[in-house]
Amino acid sequence: MTAPAPAKFTRSLLRRPSQEAAARIFCFPYSGVGASMFNQWPRMIGDVEVCPVQLPSRENRIRDDHFGTYEELAEVLAEDLAPYLDRPSVFFGHCAGSLPAFETALRLAAQGLPTPVEVVVSAQVAPHECPNDRFLHMTDAELSEELSRLVVARGGAPHPMLIELTLSVLHRDLEANRAYHRPQAVTVPSGITVLHWSEDPEIEPSQMHGWSTYSERVTFTELPGAHYAFLSAPPELLRTLHSLALPEGQPPAPTAAAHEGNPS
Repeated sequence: MTAPAPAKFTRSLLRRPSQEAAARIFCFPYSGVGASMFNQWPRMIGDVEVCPVQLPSRENRIRDDHFGTYEELAEVLAEDLAPYLDRPSVFFGHCAGSLPAFETALRLAAQGLPTPVEVVVSAQVAPHECPNDRFLHMTDAELSEELSRLVVARGGAPHPMLIELTLSVLHRDLEANRAYHRPQAVTVPSGITVLHWSEDPEIEPSQMHGWSTYSERVTFTELPGAHYAFLSAPPELLRTLHSLALPEGQPPAPTAAAHEGNPS
């Protein structure tokens, strides 16, 4: 089914997607943070555009009501992203961000709308094994310390007021994570690529094997790096995402223009 034409730009994206891109990668942030977590990523990976997803109640959407559950979020995102699935697209989510990415792909399929060619889930157990997140068992002091480390990993300096605001959002996000569980596997027409990071102490490859029944095409891949390695857009990850969006030999979209760039 053809993607509907966008009537107006959606607030669910950090910026308006380019009509010149051959393909798109939609990046879903995880608990407590927003689209700026991808600010070290290039805007373009060759002719494939990086499109950070922005969730309500944070950053430029701080006044918007929280999304509620992952299922409710997926319903909104399916409507908002569908107009931009008019060319090959990949959904990428790390840790808890993998779950709304998967749910959005599932919702799109259920509505007969275009679906991503691939859903990339990084460092996350399958939905029927949720909830499973170490944040769920942390105290506020431990969560604040974790958020501070994340700010540093993104190249910033932690500020007490910012950490306090982020902690408030994180609590709501963790409620959504704690409530999320599928009793059994359900398949999406997209392929699924399951990423493990070689130096990630938080999750073992065997813990992600449950994804094997969520698509007819499931690939397990290991990339070098620790849990937060994806933040710096390592070349191995970018090459993987580009090859999934535009497999070798696949012609680009007619309007594509290949170039590199940084987020604006």
